Amino acid sequence: MRIAIISDLHANLEALEYFQEAHDELWVLGDLVNYGPNPREVVEFVRRYASVAVRGNHDNAIGCNEDPRCSPPYREMARATGEFTARVLDASDKRYLAGLPLTASRVIDGKRFTLCHATPSNPLFEYLPPDSSEWVERAEAVGADVLLAGHTHMPFVHEGRGRIVANPGSLGQPKNGTPNACYAVWDGERIVLHSFPYPFERTIEKLSALGLDPNVVAGLSAALRGGGRVTPRSVAQDRSESKPF
Repeated sequence: MRIAIISDLHANLEALEYFQEAHDELWVLGDLVNYGPNPREVVEFVRRYASVAVRGNHDNAIGCNEDPRCSPPYREMARATGEFTARVLDASDKRYLAGLPLTASRVIDGKRFTLCHATPSNPLFEYLPPDSSEWVERAEAVGADVLLAGHTHMPFVHEGRGRIVANPGSLGQPKNGTPNACYAVWDGERIVLHSFPYPFERTIEKLSALGLDPNVVAGLSAALRGGGRVTPRSVAQDRSESKPF
């Protein structure tokens, strides 16, 4: 069973169109919408092709009309693009986002996989840094052989005490210092991280045509071009706020 794992698509159709990984199943770890210019198309794709999908804080914001609780550098971007997203999605798409489960479990080849957006105990909002020693403990707490999470936009794989914890990174808004779209693959034995270039300038052109505040467009453009670098004080340095993206 070859499983492609993607997360944090953020309405980026160009990244999704250039995603060409062959797979038996597609698993999505949340945040289909906000920040990008094509929420309707991205939601339609996930509805059609994902075998499993869980709800992220931005999906929850649009589907349930709640605050996504973003970190300060992204707060105004989330508000502005959230208003746009709410206008272009129909009621069916919003119900779909609201109805996505907070966590999901699958057993593949005798291994128990647990999927969440942020963490199993706080699936929407908790920010647990990629280098935290708590990840393996979180996998143990829910009885997962493999724990899959997104939210931080930072790809990693940790192994310990017979558990694997992985974050595929962000497909639609990478924050690891490169504009390349990120994803992961379960090849039947291990998690392998991958990335690929895509025409992010097309995404930026679409954002520029939405009529958003120029400062919002500039911030989103900088994030796409710089792999998450939007201000001199990076989002990674802003963890003290304990706020998600």
